[in-house]
Amino acid sequence: MSEPGKGKPPGWLHFAAGGLGGMCGATITSPLDVVKTRLQSDLYRQRTGMPPQHTGTSSTLLRACLQFVDTGRLLVEIARREGGSALFKGLGPTLVGVIPARAINFYTYGNGKRFIADHFNSGKESTPVHLSAAAFAGLVTATATNPIWVVKTRLQLESQRNEARSQFDRSQAVGKHQSARPIRSSTPIRNARSLITTPLRSAQFFRAARPPKHPTTGALRMTLNIVQKEGMKGFYRGLSASYLGVSESTIQWVLYEQLKRWQSPTPNSSRWANTVGSAGTAKLVATVITYPHEVVRTRLRQQPEQGVSKYTGLIQSFKLVWLEEGLMGLYGGLSAHLMRVIPNAIVTFSIYELVLALGARDL
Repeated sequence: MSEPGKGKPPGWLHFAAGGLGGMCGATITSPLDVVKTRLQSDLYRQRTGMPPQHTGTSSTLLRACLQFVDTGRLLVEIARREGGSALFKGLGPTLVGVIPARAINFYTYGNGKRFIADHFNSGKESTPVHLSAAAFAGLVTATATNPIWVVKTRLQLESQRNEARSQFDRSQAVGKHQSARPIRSSTPIRNARSLITTPLRSAQFFRAARPPKHPTTGALRMTLNIVQKEGMKGFYRGLSASYLGVSESTIQWVLYEQLKRWQSPTPNSSRWANTVGSAGTAKLVATVITYPHEVVRTRLRQQPEQGVSKYTGLIQSFKLVWLEEGLMGLYGGLSAHLMRVIPNAIVTFSIYELVLALGARDL
Protein backbone atom coordinates (compact mmCIF):
# COMPACT_ATOMS: atom_id res chain seq x y z
CA MET A 1 0.00 0.00 0.00
CA SER A 2 1.05 3.62 -0.23
CA GLU A 3 3.46 4.85 2.38
CA PRO A 4 2.10 6.73 5.35
CA GLY A 5 2.08 10.42 4.88
CA LYS A 6 1.86 10.27 1.11
CA GLY A 7 -1.16 10.99 -1.02
CA LYS A 8 -3.84 8.33 -0.92
CA PRO A 9 -4.55 6.84 -4.37
CA PRO A 10 -8.17 6.76 -5.59
CA GLY A 11 -10.16 3.60 -4.94
CA TRP A 12 -10.35 2.47 -8.56
CA LEU A 13 -6.57 2.51 -8.85
CA HIS A 14 -6.33 -0.39 -6.40
CA PHE A 15 -8.58 -2.36 -8.76
CA ALA A 16 -6.48 -1.62 -11.86
CA ALA A 17 -3.13 -2.12 -10.12
CA GLY A 18 -4.16 -5.42 -8.57
CA GLY A 19 -5.50 -6.79 -11.84
CA LEU A 20 -2.39 -5.82 -13.79
CA GLY A 21 -0.04 -7.23 -11.17
CA GLY A 22 -1.98 -10.48 -10.98
CA MET A 23 -1.96 -10.90 -14.76
CA CYS A 24 1.82 -10.50 -15.02
CA GLY A 25 2.54 -12.76 -12.07
CA ALA A 26 0.25 -15.54 -13.28
CA THR A 27 1.64 -15.55 -16.81
CA ILE A 28 5.27 -15.74 -15.72
CA THR A 29 4.68 -18.59 -13.27
CA SER A 30 2.06 -20.61 -15.20
CA PRO A 31 4.31 -23.67 -15.87
CA LEU A 32 4.90 -24.17 -12.16
CA ASP A 33 1.18 -23.84 -11.51
CA VAL A 34 0.54 -26.78 -13.86
CA VAL A 35 3.15 -28.92 -12.07
CA LYS A 36 1.79 -27.94 -8.66
CA THR A 37 -1.76 -28.91 -9.58
CA ARG A 38 -0.67 -32.32 -10.86
CA LEU A 39 1.43 -33.04 -7.78
CA GLN A 40 -1.48 -32.13 -5.51
CA SER A 41 -3.89 -34.43 -7.34
CA ASP A 42 -4.19 -38.14 -6.57
CA LEU A 43 -4.54 -38.72 -10.34
CA TYR A 44 -0.80 -38.09 -10.54
CA ARG A 45 -0.19 -40.91 -8.06
CA GLN A 46 -2.50 -43.26 -9.98
CA ARG A 47 -0.65 -42.66 -13.24
CA THR A 48 2.90 -42.86 -11.90
CA GLY A 49 2.25 -45.68 -9.44
CA MET A 50 3.37 -43.64 -6.42
CA PRO A 51 2.46 -45.39 -3.16
CA PRO A 52 0.63 -43.72 -0.26
CA GLN A 53 3.11 -41.71 1.73
CA HIS A 54 2.96 -43.16 5.24
CA THR A 55 6.51 -42.26 6.12
CA GLY A 56 8.65 -41.51 9.13
CA THR A 57 10.18 -38.14 9.90
CA SER A 58 13.50 -38.79 8.15
CA SER A 59 11.79 -40.15 5.03
CA THR A 60 9.37 -37.22 5.02
CA LEU A 61 12.21 -34.70 5.12
CA LEU A 62 14.01 -36.57 2.35
CA ARG A 63 10.93 -36.61 0.14
CA ALA A 64 10.40 -32.90 0.77
CA CYS A 65 13.91 -32.21 -0.53
CA LEU A 66 13.54 -34.56 -3.49
CA GLN A 67 10.30 -32.83 -4.54
CA PHE A 68 12.36 -29.86 -5.73
CA VAL A 69 14.26 -32.16 -8.11
CA ASP A 70 11.04 -33.84 -9.19
CA THR A 71 9.50 -30.46 -9.98
CA GLY A 72 12.22 -29.70 -12.50
CA ARG A 73 11.98 -33.19 -13.98
CA LEU A 74 8.23 -32.86 -14.40
CA LEU A 75 8.59 -29.52 -16.15
CA VAL A 76 10.94 -31.09 -18.70
CA GLU A 77 8.85 -34.23 -19.18
CA ILE A 78 5.55 -32.37 -19.59
CA ALA A 79 7.12 -30.17 -22.26
CA ARG A 80 8.65 -33.22 -23.99
CA ARG A 81 5.55 -35.38 -23.90
CA GLU A 82 2.75 -32.88 -24.35
CA GLY A 83 4.53 -29.94 -25.92
CA GLY A 84 5.47 -26.55 -24.54
CA SER A 85 1.87 -25.38 -24.68
CA ALA A 86 0.96 -27.95 -22.00
CA LEU A 87 2.96 -25.90 -19.49
CA PHE A 88 0.43 -23.13 -20.02
CA LYS A 89 -2.64 -25.36 -19.94
CA GLY A 90 -5.40 -23.62 -18.05
CA LEU A 91 -3.71 -20.22 -18.36
CA GLY A 92 -6.78 -18.78 -20.08
CA PRO A 93 -9.13 -19.61 -17.20
CA THR A 94 -6.33 -18.71 -14.79
CA LEU A 95 -6.06 -15.21 -16.23
CA VAL A 96 -9.83 -14.91 -16.36
CA GLY A 97 -9.79 -15.80 -12.68
CA VAL A 98 -6.59 -14.08 -11.54
CA ILE A 99 -7.26 -10.68 -13.06
CA PRO A 100 -10.67 -10.17 -11.39
CA ALA A 101 -9.53 -12.03 -8.26
CA ARG A 102 -6.51 -9.79 -7.72
CA ALA A 103 -8.46 -6.72 -8.76
CA ILE A 104 -11.28 -7.52 -6.33
CA ASN A 105 -8.92 -8.50 -3.53
CA PHE A 106 -6.66 -5.47 -3.79
CA TYR A 107 -9.60 -3.11 -4.31
CA THR A 108 -11.55 -4.53 -1.37
CA TYR A 109 -8.51 -4.60 0.87
CA GLY A 110 -7.24 -1.13 -0.03
CA ASN A 111 -10.59 0.58 0.35
CA GLY A 112 -11.74 -1.64 3.22
CA LYS A 113 -8.62 -0.80 5.19
CA ARG A 114 -9.26 2.90 4.70
CA PHE A 115 -12.94 2.56 5.64
CA ILE A 116 -12.26 0.53 8.80
CA ALA A 117 -9.47 2.86 9.91
CA ASP A 118 -11.58 5.99 9.36
CA HIS A 119 -14.73 4.69 11.05
CA PHE A 120 -13.38 2.44 13.81
CA ASN A 121 -9.81 3.47 14.58
CA SER A 122 -9.68 7.28 14.36
CA GLY A 123 -8.19 7.15 10.88
CA LYS A 124 -5.11 5.20 12.00
CA GLU A 125 -3.89 1.95 10.51
CA SER A 126 -3.06 -0.93 12.83
CA THR A 127 -2.75 -4.71 12.79
CA PRO A 128 -6.45 -5.26 13.68
CA VAL A 129 -7.40 -2.94 10.82
CA HIS A 130 -5.22 -4.88 8.37
CA LEU A 131 -6.55 -8.19 9.71
CA SER A 132 -10.21 -7.21 9.31
CA ALA A 133 -9.75 -5.75 5.84
CA ALA A 134 -7.76 -8.76 4.62
CA ALA A 135 -10.30 -11.30 5.92
CA PHE A 136 -13.22 -9.45 4.31
CA ALA A 137 -11.35 -9.11 1.01
CA GLY A 138 -10.54 -12.82 1.03
CA LEU A 139 -14.15 -13.88 1.58
CA VAL A 140 -15.43 -11.64 -1.21
CA THR A 141 -12.75 -12.81 -3.63
CA ALA A 142 -13.23 -16.53 -2.90
CA THR A 143 -16.98 -16.38 -3.43
CA ALA A 144 -16.78 -14.41 -6.67
CA THR A 145 -14.07 -16.44 -8.41
CA ASN A 146 -14.54 -20.06 -7.26
CA PRO A 147 -16.33 -21.15 -10.50
CA ILE A 148 -13.35 -20.01 -12.56
CA TRP A 149 -10.88 -21.94 -10.42
CA VAL A 150 -12.96 -25.11 -10.75
CA VAL A 151 -12.77 -24.91 -14.56
CA LYS A 152 -9.05 -24.14 -14.44
CA THR A 153 -8.31 -27.11 -12.16
CA ARG A 154 -10.34 -29.49 -14.34
CA LEU A 155 -8.47 -28.37 -17.46
CA GLN A 156 -5.08 -28.94 -15.87
CA LEU A 157 -6.04 -32.39 -14.61
CA GLU A 158 -7.85 -33.61 -17.72
CA SER A 159 -4.74 -34.94 -19.44
CA GLN A 160 -3.75 -36.64 -16.18
CA ARG A 161 -7.07 -38.48 -16.13
CA ASN A 162 -6.54 -39.71 -19.68
CA GLU A 163 -3.01 -40.82 -18.81
CA ALA A 164 -4.22 -42.73 -15.74
CA ARG A 165 -6.65 -44.69 -17.88
CA SER A 166 -4.14 -45.41 -20.65
CA GLN A 167 -1.52 -46.50 -18.10
CA PHE A 168 -4.00 -48.95 -16.57
CA ASP A 169 -4.87 -50.36 -20.01
CA ARG A 170 -1.19 -50.84 -20.85
CA SER A 171 -0.44 -52.54 -17.54
CA GLN A 172 -3.35 -54.93 -18.09
CA ALA A 173 -2.13 -55.77 -21.59
CA VAL A 174 1.44 -56.35 -20.39
CA GLY A 175 0.19 -58.59 -17.57
CA LYS A 176 -1.78 -60.78 -19.95
CA HIS A 177 1.16 -61.02 -22.34
CA GLN A 178 3.63 -62.00 -19.64
CA SER A 179 1.28 -64.53 -18.04
CA ALA A 180 1.05 -66.34 -21.38
CA ARG A 181 4.84 -66.73 -21.65
CA PRO A 182 6.59 -69.74 -20.03
CA ILE A 183 9.01 -68.93 -17.22
CA ARG A 184 12.54 -70.17 -17.87
CA SER A 185 14.67 -70.92 -14.86
CA SER A 186 17.77 -69.82 -16.77
CA THR A 187 16.36 -66.37 -17.40
CA PRO A 188 18.02 -63.88 -15.05
CA ILE A 189 15.86 -61.43 -13.17
CA ARG A 190 17.06 -57.96 -13.98
CA ASN A 191 16.01 -54.43 -13.19
CA ALA A 192 13.68 -55.55 -10.41
CA ARG A 193 14.03 -52.15 -8.79
CA SER A 194 12.58 -50.52 -11.89
CA LEU A 195 9.22 -51.92 -10.87
CA ILE A 196 9.23 -49.70 -7.80
CA THR A 197 8.32 -46.14 -8.69
CA THR A 198 9.14 -43.00 -6.76
CA PRO A 199 8.63 -39.34 -7.66
CA LEU A 200 12.14 -39.28 -9.11
CA ARG A 201 11.55 -42.36 -11.31
CA SER A 202 8.15 -41.28 -12.55
CA ALA A 203 9.61 -39.73 -15.70
CA GLN A 204 9.64 -43.12 -17.43
CA PHE A 205 5.86 -43.10 -17.49
CA PHE A 206 5.82 -39.81 -19.36
CA ARG A 207 8.00 -41.33 -22.06
CA ALA A 208 6.00 -44.54 -22.25
CA ALA A 209 2.57 -42.99 -22.32
CA ARG A 210 0.90 -42.03 -25.55
CA PRO A 211 -0.69 -38.61 -26.06
CA PRO A 212 -4.39 -38.42 -25.20
CA LYS A 213 -6.67 -39.13 -28.14
CA HIS A 214 -9.14 -36.49 -27.11
CA PRO A 215 -7.26 -33.34 -26.01
CA THR A 216 -9.15 -30.62 -24.25
CA THR A 217 -10.96 -28.15 -26.45
CA GLY A 218 -10.97 -25.34 -23.95
CA ALA A 219 -12.68 -23.70 -21.05
CA LEU A 220 -16.06 -23.42 -22.79
CA ARG A 221 -16.33 -27.17 -23.33
CA MET A 222 -15.31 -27.83 -19.73
CA THR A 223 -17.84 -25.29 -18.46
CA LEU A 224 -20.67 -26.91 -20.44
CA ASN A 225 -19.56 -30.34 -19.24
CA ILE A 226 -19.77 -29.25 -15.60
CA VAL A 227 -23.23 -27.75 -16.12
CA GLN A 228 -24.54 -30.91 -17.82
CA LYS A 229 -23.10 -33.45 -15.37
CA GLU A 230 -23.07 -31.62 -12.04
CA GLY A 231 -25.26 -28.57 -12.39
CA MET A 232 -24.42 -25.14 -11.04
CA LYS A 233 -23.31 -26.59 -7.72
CA GLY A 234 -20.36 -28.14 -9.55
CA PHE A 235 -18.85 -24.68 -9.90
CA TYR A 236 -18.72 -24.30 -6.14
CA ARG A 237 -16.88 -27.52 -5.33
CA GLY A 238 -14.05 -26.71 -2.96
CA LEU A 239 -15.63 -23.44 -1.83
CA SER A 240 -15.35 -24.45 1.82
CA ALA A 241 -11.62 -25.04 1.33
CA SER A 242 -11.39 -21.69 -0.45
CA TYR A 243 -12.92 -20.02 2.59
CA LEU A 244 -10.37 -21.80 4.73
CA GLY A 245 -7.75 -20.38 2.39
CA VAL A 246 -8.81 -16.88 3.37
CA SER A 247 -6.47 -17.38 6.31
CA GLU A 248 -3.52 -17.46 3.90
CA SER A 249 -4.31 -14.14 2.24
CA THR A 250 -5.07 -12.63 5.64
CA ILE A 251 -1.73 -13.72 7.08
CA GLN A 252 0.02 -12.54 3.94
CA TRP A 253 -1.50 -9.06 4.02
CA VAL A 254 -0.84 -8.55 7.73
CA LEU A 255 2.78 -9.74 7.45
CA TYR A 256 3.32 -7.67 4.33
CA GLU A 257 2.15 -4.50 6.05
CA GLN A 258 4.24 -5.19 9.15
CA LEU A 259 7.38 -6.05 7.20
CA LYS A 260 7.04 -2.91 5.13
CA ARG A 261 6.74 -0.88 8.29
CA TRP A 262 9.77 -2.55 9.89
CA GLN A 263 11.79 -2.12 6.71
CA SER A 264 10.65 1.43 6.02
CA PRO A 265 12.94 2.69 3.25
CA THR A 266 15.64 5.19 4.13
CA PRO A 267 17.59 7.47 1.77
CA ASN A 268 20.14 4.66 1.41
CA SER A 269 17.65 1.86 0.77
CA SER A 270 15.46 0.94 -2.16
CA ARG A 271 11.69 1.00 -1.94
CA TRP A 272 11.59 -1.71 -4.59
CA ALA A 273 13.88 -3.96 -2.53
CA ASN A 274 11.62 -3.33 0.47
CA THR A 275 8.57 -4.44 -1.51
CA VAL A 276 10.33 -7.53 -2.90
CA GLY A 277 11.57 -8.67 0.50
CA SER A 278 8.26 -8.01 2.25
CA ALA A 279 6.11 -9.67 -0.43
CA GLY A 280 8.32 -12.75 -0.76
CA THR A 281 8.71 -13.32 2.97
CA ALA A 282 5.03 -12.78 3.73
CA LYS A 283 3.99 -15.22 1.02
CA LEU A 284 6.48 -17.87 2.16
CA VAL A 285 5.31 -17.82 5.77
CA ALA A 286 1.60 -17.69 4.92
CA THR A 287 1.90 -20.54 2.41
CA VAL A 288 3.78 -22.96 4.65
CA ILE A 289 1.30 -22.40 7.49
CA THR A 290 -1.86 -22.88 5.43
CA TYR A 291 -0.79 -25.11 2.52
CA PRO A 292 -2.84 -28.27 3.33
CA HIS A 293 -6.02 -26.45 2.34
CA GLU A 294 -4.60 -26.09 -1.19
CA VAL A 295 -4.30 -29.86 -1.54
CA VAL A 296 -7.80 -30.47 -0.19
CA ARG A 297 -9.24 -27.78 -2.45
CA THR A 298 -7.65 -29.41 -5.52
CA ARG A 299 -9.03 -32.82 -4.53
CA LEU A 300 -12.52 -31.39 -4.03
CA ARG A 301 -12.43 -29.74 -7.46
CA GLN A 302 -11.42 -32.91 -9.30
CA GLN A 303 -14.01 -34.29 -11.66
CA PRO A 304 -15.81 -37.23 -9.97
CA GLU A 305 -14.85 -40.68 -11.28
CA GLN A 306 -17.88 -42.29 -12.96
CA GLY A 307 -20.13 -39.74 -11.27
CA VAL A 308 -18.99 -40.69 -7.75
CA SER A 309 -17.01 -38.18 -5.70
CA LYS A 310 -14.22 -39.63 -3.58
CA TYR A 311 -13.80 -36.32 -1.79
CA THR A 312 -17.16 -35.06 -0.56
CA GLY A 313 -16.43 -32.41 2.04
CA LEU A 314 -13.75 -30.39 3.77
CA ILE A 315 -13.33 -32.47 6.95
CA GLN A 316 -13.84 -35.78 5.12
CA SER A 317 -11.16 -34.83 2.58
CA PHE A 318 -8.64 -33.85 5.24
CA LYS A 319 -9.18 -37.16 7.05
CA LEU A 320 -8.99 -39.23 3.86
CA VAL A 321 -5.77 -37.63 2.62
CA TRP A 322 -4.21 -38.01 6.06
CA LEU A 323 -5.21 -41.69 6.37
CA GLU A 324 -4.15 -42.67 2.84
CA GLU A 325 -1.07 -40.51 2.32
CA GLY A 326 0.02 -39.10 5.67
CA LEU A 327 1.60 -35.72 6.30
CA MET A 328 3.33 -35.59 2.92
CA GLY A 329 -0.02 -36.04 1.23
CA LEU A 330 -1.19 -32.78 2.77
CA TYR A 331 1.97 -31.09 1.51
CA GLY A 332 2.05 -32.67 -1.95
CA GLY A 333 3.36 -30.26 -4.58
CA LEU A 334 4.62 -27.76 -1.98
CA SER A 335 7.97 -27.31 -3.72
CA ALA A 336 6.37 -26.43 -7.05
CA HIS A 337 3.85 -24.25 -5.25
CA LEU A 338 6.54 -22.26 -3.41
CA MET A 339 8.57 -21.90 -6.60
CA ARG A 340 5.49 -20.38 -8.21
CA VAL A 341 3.77 -18.29 -5.53
CA ILE A 342 6.82 -16.50 -4.14
CA PRO A 343 7.93 -14.98 -7.48
CA ASN A 344 4.25 -14.49 -8.30
CA ALA A 345 3.75 -12.46 -5.12
CA ILE A 346 6.90 -10.45 -5.77
CA VAL A 347 5.82 -9.57 -9.31
CA THR A 348 2.22 -8.85 -8.31
CA PHE A 349 3.03 -6.60 -5.36
CA SER A 350 5.86 -4.82 -7.17
CA ILE A 351 3.61 -3.87 -10.08
CA TYR A 352 0.79 -3.02 -7.67
CA GLU A 353 2.99 -0.65 -5.65
CA LEU A 354 4.45 0.87 -8.82
CA VAL A 355 1.04 1.63 -10.31
CA LEU A 356 -0.18 3.10 -7.00
CA ALA A 357 2.91 5.29 -6.73
CA LEU A 358 2.56 6.55 -10.30
CA GLY A 359 -1.17 7.11 -9.88
CA ALA A 360 -0.83 8.99 -6.60
CA ARG A 361 1.80 11.25 -8.16
CA ASP A 362 -0.04 12.00 -11.39
CA LEU A 363 -3.65 12.24 -10.18
